[in-house]
Amino acid sequence: MSASTPQALSSATGEQPVLLLVDGSSYLYRAYHAMPDLRSGDGFPTGAIHGLIAMMRRLREQVPACWAACVFDAKGPTFRDDWYPDYKGHRPSMPEDLAQQIAPIHEVVRIMGWPLLQVEGVEADDVIGTLAQRAQALGARVVISTGDKDMAQLVTPEVTLLNTMTQESLDAAGVLAKFGVPPERIVDYLSLVGDAVDNVPGVPKVGPKTAVKWLAEHGSLDAVMAAAESIGGVVGQNLRDTLNWLPMARRLVTIRCDCDLSAHLPGWPQLEALQQHAPDLDALLGFYRQYGFRSWGRELEGQIGPGSSRDSAAAPAPAASGQISTSFEAVPVLPGQYETVDSEEALARWLALIQASPLTALDTETTGLDPLQAQVVGLSLALIGSGDGGEIVRAAYIPLAHEQPSLDQPAPQQLDRDAVLARLRPWLEDAGAAKVGQNIKFDTHILANHGITVRGWAHDTLLESYVLEAHRPHGLESLAQRHLNRQGLSYEDLCGKGAKQIPLARVPVDQVSQYACEDADFTLQVHRQLWPQIQADAALDAVYTRIELPVADVLQRMERDGIGLDVPELQRQSADLHTRMTQLEGQIYEQAGGPFNLGSPKQIGEVLFGRMGLPQKKSTATGAASTSEEVLQELAEDYPLPALILQHRSLSKLKSTYTDKLPAMVNPDTGRVHTSYSQAVAVTGRLSSNEPNLQNIPIRTPEGRRVRRAFVARPGHVLLSADYSQIELRLMAHISQDAGLLRAFREGIDVHRATAADIFGVASPDEVSADQRRYAKTINFGLIYGMGAFGLARALGIANGAAKDYIERYFARYPGVRAYMDRARQEAAAQGYVSTVYGRRLWLPDIKGGNGPRKAAAERQAINAPLQGTAADLIKLAMIAVDAELSAQQRATRMLLQVHDELVFEVPDAELAWARERLPQIMGAIQPFEGEFAVPLTAEVGVGANWDEAH
Repeated sequence: MSASTPQALSSATGEQPVLLLVDGSSYLYRAYHAMPDLRSGDGFPTGAIHGLIAMMRRLREQVPACWAACVFDAKGPTFRDDWYPDYKGHRPSMPEDLAQQIAPIHEVVRIMGWPLLQVEGVEADDVIGTLAQRAQALGARVVISTGDKDMAQLVTPEVTLLNTMTQESLDAAGVLAKFGVPPERIVDYLSLVGDAVDNVPGVPKVGPKTAVKWLAEHGSLDAVMAAAESIGGVVGQNLRDTLNWLPMARRLVTIRCDCDLSAHLPGWPQLEALQQHAPDLDALLGFYRQYGFRSWGRELEGQIGPGSSRDSAAAPAPAASGQISTSFEAVPVLPGQYETVDSEEALARWLALIQASPLTALDTETTGLDPLQAQVVGLSLALIGSGDGGEIVRAAYIPLAHEQPSLDQPAPQQLDRDAVLARLRPWLEDAGAAKVGQNIKFDTHILANHGITVRGWAHDTLLESYVLEAHRPHGLESLAQRHLNRQGLSYEDLCGKGAKQIPLARVPVDQVSQYACEDADFTLQVHRQLWPQIQADAALDAVYTRIELPVADVLQRMERDGIGLDVPELQRQSADLHTRMTQLEGQIYEQAGGPFNLGSPKQIGEVLFGRMGLPQKKSTATGAASTSEEVLQELAEDYPLPALILQHRSLSKLKSTYTDKLPAMVNPDTGRVHTSYSQAVAVTGRLSSNEPNLQNIPIRTPEGRRVRRAFVARPGHVLLSADYSQIELRLMAHISQDAGLLRAFREGIDVHRATAADIFGVASPDEVSADQRRYAKTINFGLIYGMGAFGLARALGIANGAAKDYIERYFARYPGVRAYMDRARQEAAAQGYVSTVYGRRLWLPDIKGGNGPRKAAAERQAINAPLQGTAADLIKLAMIAVDAELSAQQRATRMLLQVHDELVFEVPDAELAWARERLPQIMGAIQPFEGEFAVPLTAEVGVGANWDEAH
């Protein structure tokens, strides 16, 4: 036996030898798309070369191995093309810039000491599978470096996968955690879901969740196919329609592990030909210089003695105009290095660094918090660099609009803001330059105020945190403490607080630089902590990448558009409200026997419970009689004075919050009012509107509805409201699969009339009275929110016994709803959260550890949260779909507002016919990521010159 075989080495050293296999074809494309358009001095493209070298260098340090191979696909068809002519048929031809880099990549791989393999007629995956299986048979451990999910089928106790771009390592347990099936079921899983990358169809409408469920229930693809007749619904029929195709799908996605490699590996089936060699340093230095990798070249100069080829190597030529020169590629730096960029040389160096970085953190320091008014004071950047101890974060702050801290201090040294932003604009607007931020929507607005449209936002740590743990704080300070165990300077540390707070622009630059660099540093490092957790869960990955990230972009445009406001109309409403309130005050004082301060809870309590002798219902924490709205509503059922006070409160709130305040919130530059939407507030996934809050305008009173008249369309336009009809009831039908609810919605029956007919024993829904329908509507919606008999009795004004009887009749008609409610409570208690149809996790911290009332409230939330959360996901997906169509068709119609289940558009008269028909179609066509909704979704449309008319 050769001393270089795995068995010989293992017995000689006592350690299991390692074979390191690199999926070169996978990394080739990933490096090309991850890197900016780098060029050598003569304009030759080098981005993919740079990315692949960086990966190979890092991999060699991470995984010491005696045997290695970098495997690429060979040109020409493979055996799979003979099996299925459309295999990979949808793939576009290789980009010319990438094709030019293939030969240099192969050259440098060999120079770096890696055996390189290409086998005609066989894909790289099959070569890697064959090598992995053979190495295991010879007693070696195998590490496969790849980003290809198909490779998960090769994982065994001796084979692991390593993705150097995400630092994800997968053993058998990792595969199960990521995909929901063990390695030996990956082929079955891929057969069901298909492989879009290779153009291998699966079962239509079957995604990861359904595939995992079927394989868990039946055990294997063969067993799923055998059980096809028993699987119901649309996906069951799709499975039956696909049965003849599935064997071919399985054949196509199965990696072959028995390829003949003897023509390419001398000594095969032994592994001597795969011995990893030391790099040819002279050749490598020449290569680095040829392609402009200057810093890597400097690293080698210390390792090569005098008289080497470096002495005669030509210096790289200047970069061609408009190209990025890789001669500025990052040099090793000390850990935690922060820098203030206040010179042209430093700016040029950082421009090159961010252009070469696969991912850069970006943050803005501003003159204020109004996203449409604030200006840039400075920018901070952070990226991952290489140091003597490994990877480190390098950050910089670019001061741009700082002022003299005081009259006796000199003006700070800084570059011209307009000039710097002009230099940064190409990178900021490059969709291929990946960026990460904390609350990216805000930074996008700030730079838009300077005429820059930021593109390339790859990640947002605010949204990553929100998707992972919606019930916890998402501010950067909290995230850094929670995930990095680090605490930096706070804004108050710099600027003070209260009346003594000073503008950020007047804080000394060195202090702001530390603060700003920390923000960018923390953002980058928090992302590196959170993103792998999201990637490890397919459902959370989908919520983050398919809902939250794209809708942030949509919301930014909506916020920027704003909506027109009829200020004179609001002024008239304020005057009318003042008159009404004055009249009410007179009636209240007459009832109370004298005037008192209506804004004082204490005086209201003295009048109601002291002077008037009304019964006290509740006490405050201090022991005083409560005059809360809930208490006043209960008293108003029997006494006129509390009812008058409630009316006065309602009108006062409407006046102060809307009719008086809104005119002052009109943007002076646009003449419109611009709300801000917060994505990371409500644990259910709902958006939150603020400054002003346009989601809470009361619509149950004439005065509240009148406020909507002040929101108006531009001349030549109308406002169009598209509102999902009974969405949470429809979602209840889908989630509970209750036969009665499903039938009502599928057949277009008025669900409230159908419920009333059963509860009240009416022969036909058509014979249900208006009051009976109202009762049924209250029951239908009340039970969704976990309302019990007591709450229903209060809502309907009936006895508790009657309400309990109604609920029992309801559940007799809809037993699937009761089963869902029981199931939701059980799932919440078992795992601490419930999920939406789309996989969003809705955490319920009190479900396990809360006291009686808090636990009861959490159980009610467990019932409603999946419905409300799915509705929130649904409207966001509708916004994304509508926005995409408006953009694709270059329509002038604009989406302006989102109010729970409603979208408000401003539509040119010329596009009204199209919008009336098409917008509700798009909204109604939204489906789960897997399968279809069990009932149709409908959106109702209204049109008018103002929002009230349109609603």
